[in-house]
Amino acid sequence: MLLSQNIHVEDLSTMFKKNHSDVWWALPETLFSLCRRRRRHRPVAVRRPLLLGFRRCLRSKRLKPFSFPSLMKNFHHYVIYHSLLFISFGMRHAQVSPDMHNQEPFWKVGHQPTLVCALLYFTFSFMVWVLLGALGNYIASDFGLSPFEKGLMIALPILSGSLLRLVMGPMADIIGAKKTGMVGLALTLAPLAGGWLWADSVGRIYVVGLMLGIAGASFAVAMPMASRWYPQRHQGMVLGIVGAGTLGAFVAMLLAPRLAEVFGWRAVFGIAAIVLLAVMVVFVLVVRDAPRKVEAPKLSEYSNLFKEKDAYLFCLFYSVTFGGFVGLASFLPVMLWDQYQISKVQAGEWAAVCVFSGGILRPLGGWLADRVGGIRVLIGVYILAAMSAWLAAGCSSLGACVLLMVLVLGSFGIGNGAVFQLVPQRFSKQIGTATSIVGTAGGLGGFLLPLIFGELKQITGSYSSGLYGLAGCSVLALFILLVVQHKWIGLWVGEGGMARRAASIFPEETLKTETL
Repeated sequence: MLLSQNIHVEDLSTMFKKNHSDVWWALPETLFSLCRRRRRHRPVAVRRPLLLGFRRCLRSKRLKPFSFPSLMKNFHHYVIYHSLLFISFGMRHAQVSPDMHNQEPFWKVGHQPTLVCALLYFTFSFMVWVLLGALGNYIASDFGLSPFEKGLMIALPILSGSLLRLVMGPMADIIGAKKTGMVGLALTLAPLAGGWLWADSVGRIYVVGLMLGIAGASFAVAMPMASRWYPQRHQGMVLGIVGAGTLGAFVAMLLAPRLAEVFGWRAVFGIAAIVLLAVMVVFVLVVRDAPRKVEAPKLSEYSNLFKEKDAYLFCLFYSVTFGGFVGLASFLPVMLWDQYQISKVQAGEWAAVCVFSGGILRPLGGWLADRVGGIRVLIGVYILAAMSAWLAAGCSSLGACVLLMVLVLGSFGIGNGAVFQLVPQRFSKQIGTATSIVGTAGGLGGFLLPLIFGELKQITGSYSSGLYGLAGCSVLALFILLVVQHKWIGLWVGEGGMARRAASIFPEETLKTETL
């Protein structure tokens, strides 16, 4: 076997030049063995850049670069040899775990029932969190709400959910994620019952909205509940699966208006309460806390992080991406119904189409950021979001507006994943605290968007000014990112936002120079 013989790339190139018959079966096994080896044990030729490989091959006597007959005669050797060098050059920049061949696959580690229940818990909670937005047109018709009152009703759950994340996250560290999730589900019953049986005035609707924020804080519980069962090499997969729970907004926009047409909007809260009881039973029976324990962050960690200038910058970037996504997703049914005079069910369906793009593309944002750099991805996100929002502001066609909203929410979904590719690089020793603060800032951005949209609609009579403002916020975030990237690159992040391969080259003391 070629693997046991430990043949290097130089040996393989010699086999190419000698027309060795074993080269064809040897090539796949060699590539496989190179991929499985530890990075420090790879042969020297694999660690050399691709350009050097081309120079060596072109200077060889066998392959003459300017001899067309010679090139065609040895074309298959030429292609395979350079393909091998190209793959090895790519592996040079890859972060390969030392004992990759001894690692178990994803489905054989962790606790899959807990992972599935974490996804179910977060999906249902996110659906409940945006329920007032999905039913906003029906509630506004019953109570005669003004545009600003509509925006306030939709924004209150986002505000309370963002603030309660700072409570639910440490609580999950102290008493365990399972107990915290059970408390969250039990408390969520109160606003659902209130919306069903008690909310007969605008003031009581606002109270229900504030209490629905408990469901929005589920993000701080579902993520550690699942991730603590899995090793570091599977964290991206786990967080991507659980993060897909943002599609709960899609479920709410699609089903809530249809149910409200048949049973009334109050009954929708009752139906959600019944489903919650079923989710709670499954949650209690299936979920298990991971044996690995973590310490709750101290208040001093939060205060130290607030001294970092970059923490405020990430809060700004995430308030535009996640705030734009959750705020616009919640307000979109109201905006489409007011702007284009379509039915309430149609408004919910078109909003669901737009929300689906943002929810499903969030994992793509992290994937792209890992491969081309988080800064590059964010630059593209802000450009696309600004252009799409600007064009949507002057759009008179429903179909064109929906298409542009798909682009806006899709770009924000990609941006959400890109931001959290950068945050762990900058705050590698304060990941939990940093993600908590940045996530709260994103929720606060989502709280402001419906308020501003409603107020501007009340003043100008159109939502165009709000969309122009959203485009302006994207341009502002783009400008700031273009300025600060020159300070970041080389200090704690690679070119374009790529992860550094050796963090020890840039000691953490050098990062403390950028503090307030």
